[in-house]
Order: sequence, then C-alpha cells, then structure tokens
Amino acid sequence: MKALMFGWEFPPHISGGLGTACYGMTKGLAYHGVKVNFVVPKAHGDEDLNYVSIHSAENIEFTETAWRFDKKHTHIQYFEIGSNIVPYLSPEDFEFLVNQETTTEIANREKVLSRHFKFSGAYGKDLFTEVLRYALVASTLARQLDFDIIHAHDWLTFTAGIEAKKATGKPLVVHVHATEFDRSGENVNPQVYNIEKTGMTEADLVISVSNLTRRIIIERYGIEPNKVITVHNAVEADSVSIQQYKSHLPEKIVTFLGRITYQKGPDYFVQSAIKVLAKDSNVRFVMAGSGDMLNRTVKHVAQLGIADKFHFTGFLKGEQVTKMLAESDVYIMPSVSEPFGISPLEAMQVGTPSIISKQSGCAEILSHAIKTDYWDIDAMADAIYSIVKRPAMYDAMRENGITEVNNIKWEYAGQEVRDIYDKVLK
Repeated sequence: MKALMFGWEFPPHISGGLGTACYGMTKGLAYHGVKVNFVVPKAHGDEDLNYVSIHSAENIEFTETAWRFDKKHTHIQYFEIGSNIVPYLSPEDFEFLVNQETTTEIANREKVLSRHFKFSGAYGKDLFTEVLRYALVASTLARQLDFDIIHAHDWLTFTAGIEAKKATGKPLVVHVHATEFDRSGENVNPQVYNIEKTGMTEADLVISVSNLTRRIIIERYGIEPNKVITVHNAVEADSVSIQQYKSHLPEKIVTFLGRITYQKGPDYFVQSAIKVLAKDSNVRFVMAGSGDMLNRTVKHVAQLGIADKFHFTGFLKGEQVTKMLAESDVYIMPSVSEPFGISPLEAMQVGTPSIISKQSGCAEILSHAIKTDYWDIDAMADAIYSIVKRPAMYDAMRENGITEVNNIKWEYAGQEVRDIYDKVLK
C-alpha cells in the first residue's frame, strides 16, 4: 500500500510534538508494509529516509495546467481568508487579477501562475500564505505520484489534502493532533477553525490522537461520531544508555519541557515550584522551551525571588531533549489542554517519574504517572515533593514507567492506522 502524506515538519527540523509524531507514524506504517511519500513545505536534506520518501514542496513547479485560477479563487473565498494577498501571487498581481478577472485571458493566467514557491516551513506571519501555496503544490504533486490514500496531519495541511483528493479522487484521512480550542481556548481564530472543520468534513475518516480530542471534534466541529477514530501516539524506541546522562548534582531537578504558552500551563509549574521550595530548598526547576509566555515567565520568577532556583534553557531538540529528561528527577506536564503529549512518555522511557495533568490525552493510556488537575498546584507540589523525598516511590515509578512505555510502540499505532486505511479503501 502507498500513502501520500502531508505534514508541516519532520525531524530533525521540528518545533514540537507534531513532527515527532509524524516521524513515528511513518516508521510504524513502514513496519506494516505501507510506503509513505511525505510532503513538507521545505526539506533540508538531513531527514531520515530509511522509512519514508521526502518531497519538498518548494521543489515542485506549480503551473496553470495543473490548476485553474478561477477554481482556486473560489476556494479562497470559501475559507474566508481575510487578506488581500492570495498565497501564490504578489499583492500587485492580486490587485491586477481581481480588477481584470472578468476579462483576463487564460493564457495570461498561465504566465502569471507558472512558478516555484518558496517556503519557510515556519509558523510566522506568512503562515496562511504558505498554507495555501502548499495546497496548490499538493494538487500538482498528487497528479505526479502513485498512491492509494491521502493522509493529512493537522490544519496546516488539511487544505492540501482536500486539493489532492479533488485532483485524483483518492480517499482522504485527516489526522487531528490538536484543535484550535486546544491552542486558543475559547478565543479561536475563525480562519483556522473553518479550515479544520472543512478538512474534517471533506475527509473520508478522521483520526484523533486521544478520546479527549475525539470529543472536541464531535461536539465543537459537528463531525459524525462514527467518522472519528482514536489512535493514541507512541514513543520512539531509545537505545541510549540512560546512566550516561544521569545528573550527579546534589540537588533534585524538576523539569518542564514544551512550548511556553498558555496551553502548556507554565504559570502552574511556577506556582507549584514556590510551594515545593517552601518545604525544601534543595530542588532546582528547569523550564525548557520557548513561546509567547517566556519573557513574562522569566520576569515572574524574578519577581517571586526564586530566580536562583530556576533555569531557562530555550528550545531543545534531539539528544538535548533526551539528556535533559534523563538528568531530571521529576518531569511535569501541567497542560491546560493537551491533545496527547509525547514528552511524558519520553521522560518515563529514560527513567524519569512524571506528573501529568488529567486534561491530557496521554493520561488515557498511562497508569504509572501521577495525574492531577492542571489548576491544582497543591496536588502538583505534593507529588513533586513526595517523589524527590521518597526514594522508594521514585524507584517504583522509575521502573514501572520504563516497563509501561516500552510497550507503547509506534508499530502498534501503525497497525491501527493501516487498519483504518483498509477500512477506507474497501
């Protein structure tokens, strides 16, 4: 079986769990005989190609023969993109074509639209522009490749998946790793919401990463329950020696690793740290990551007078993540809303006891992590204190955690997705 898969990032060039999950899923599918053509906006040449073929969208030429402008123009209006910049044109070209649309000849359109697009692959101010350019390229590429099914990861690629389906008639599966309600709470971006809803509606089947996410998809997006199937994420097998990374510092280390944004609950991490330090000053807290709340959090820690016990590492990736997690005595994920959350699995894999919020998808499958409500800083602080002060508790959580996550494998998740492919293709 062959799958055309659309994603926005792929290791080692990642900004969070989405790229990690995509990589794991391609390996899991390869284990079950699925050949994956994986499309990213921008490939860098150092991706692992042992299990997947990587296609860089910016290397694909888009031409009028592969897409009709009037059809794409309608598509943009449908999604109500609030911008005067159509993603594949300059502002000047857009104004010219809108003003002249009823009289411009097909030949002129071909001349304007035959080009390669440049992609940053980032999440910056031109994100919507790149998302729609990516969809144009997807339509072209889908006509060139041989595949049985289309698989699109998260809203950034849903439009691409839809256009590939329209171009080829092949079935579409969309994979929801997070929703706009997870990222923004109730202050959702209507453009993103509309793209998510349209992607799920147009898809033949929707994969959610947790039952928590599945409920949001059904209740907030109005998708039929029998169309949404949960496939939990897994963790990549790690063959490194855990002991080589273990810290020999006299103080205990408690780590938060993730985007420093509202969704991840950094404020609750700081508040629980204050309570722990009031009982035991022999603990250091590490906040690893970056995000829109980083500067505010640094200032908050300084104002509280605990800066000497706090370390901000910035964004970590690859072996840096493994080392940081292995050096920690406790890992904590106090997320306000976490569709899944792979990092606790990675922490437990290297023998670090974990505390996770009950509002996380991974709480559905982990039995040997402590679970608290994200807002319950007293419970979090008590759990941290107990782990660092009770060796027997630490050892039990360490050993049981390693055993548990070693049985949460991508090959199992890959089998579930392969079964979904078979169901859709019947």
